[in-house]
Amino acid sequence: MIEAFARPLTTPARAARDLSPTALANGLIGFIFASTGPVAVVLAVGSRGGLTQAELASWVFGSFFLNGLLTLLACWLYRQPLAFFWTIPGTVLVGPALTHLSYAEVIGGFIVTGVLMALLGASGWVRRAMASAPMPIVMAMVAGVFLRFGTDLVRSVHEDVAIAVPMVAAFIALSAWPAAGRRLPPLIGALLVGVVAVALSGRFDPGPAGSAVLAQPLLHTPVFSWQAMVELVVPLLITVLVVQNGQGVAVLKAAGHDAPVNAVALGCGLWSVLTACVGTVSTCLTGPTNAILSSSGERERHYTAGLVVAALALVFGLLSPLATRAMLAAPPAFIATLAGLAMLRVLQNAFTTAFGGRFPLGALVTFLVTVADIAVLNIGAAFWGLVAGCAIAWLLERPAA
Repeated sequence: MIEAFARPLTTPARAARDLSPTALANGLIGFIFASTGPVAVVLAVGSRGGLTQAELASWVFGSFFLNGLLTLLACWLYRQPLAFFWTIPGTVLVGPALTHLSYAEVIGGFIVTGVLMALLGASGWVRRAMASAPMPIVMAMVAGVFLRFGTDLVRSVHEDVAIAVPMVAAFIALSAWPAAGRRLPPLIGALLVGVVAVALSGRFDPGPAGSAVLAQPLLHTPVFSWQAMVELVVPLLITVLVVQNGQGVAVLKAAGHDAPVNAVALGCGLWSVLTACVGTVSTCLTGPTNAILSSSGERERHYTAGLVVAALALVFGLLSPLATRAMLAAPPAFIATLAGLAMLRVLQNAFTTAFGGRFPLGALVTFLVTVADIAVLNIGAAFWGLVAGCAIAWLLERPAA
């Protein structure tokens, strides 16, 4: 039931030939996005849950180095931009559990979740389930999840003119001048202008220097408890397989890629068991990063942007204590503007697919429930948006099916 690899197999010479400036730019932006705000979420959740600095560093190591290996393997074998990191909603879900469960019990929940994901991926059930979901409703969920990137871009322009406005101006100028944009991709131009703006503002604040440079991952012994199974396993399964992987598959499909859904689920499951050993939450096919990787350039070369992300993730994982301090030292507007600019086309495609064809009412309900961001039974709003949208489409829009 596992999808076949791309033929002929990728060679180093082909990968080097396919690597374009656009792919390099998208890979760099995708990595910057993954290694800033999401890392802050991990640090915030783990600190509130009482984890030590060493445990947090080990979590970040697994998030980047181990998942970077999976990303490298998947992009190489399937010749698609398949970036794997960790589930952010799942991380938020773990926060309350750490207040009354031991870290070892939480890790036990991660391992059981990974085993079940691997079994479901190997069975072929995941592809059949995703194929049955109406694409307009799935893309409405994607639009609802990604909307905050657009609104954060607008807020950054309003709240931090000195950083955000030069970046937006550079992006628009390079986009409007195709000859220049081919030599310097608009996102890279925005990135470079942003670096200069941050330097001139004097607001690069790496904080006090620390002694740790190389990662020192900790190996954890799991504890399996019924309370952790009930509280964590089912919500994590739904979050990864339906919400997170659903986003990733949807944005790749919109870009013309046929993602290997069963192989993705199997890989997420096996790697979730591996990353759990160093204290990292479940692995997923990331939506935002894959959206950035496939946002521009030739479709056949998108996979090289994934290879760039994988290489940077490996280095970041090895240097996680040092790299985390550096990546979080820039003003928030720098990251928000960069991510927002990268997601503009993705948001446009999501809205066009969601509201340009069948099931417009179901898509609207999905979008509204997702944007409301209300979790029920420890399961995030994106899942309930899909449920509500499918129900409305089935009840009120069946003639359009």
